[in-house]
Amino acid sequence: MKTVIETLNEISTKEQLAEHISSLRLSLEHEPNSWENISLEQYLEAMEAWILDIDGYAKNLSDEAVLSPSGATFAKILSAAKVYE
Repeated sequence: MKTVIETLNEISTKEQLAEHISSLRLSLEHEPNSWENISLEQYLEAMEAWILDIDGYAKNLSDEAVLSPSGATFAKILSAAKVYE
């Protein structure tokens, strides 16, 4: 079974990115308790904070690809903002 990171790393087209964004929206709609940041304000604040801390993420998970933004990187940012404090 693939990890979340492995799945996110496979995002390489705009259609896959749009599908991921849709899955986040549906997750918020159907499973709001799984989200730390449910308001748009909280979500964007967490996204900003995660981007500023992205170097630590890259080092800890050996994921240097996030340092060169791509569709996969953006998907990781959106996913991290769901729970990042």
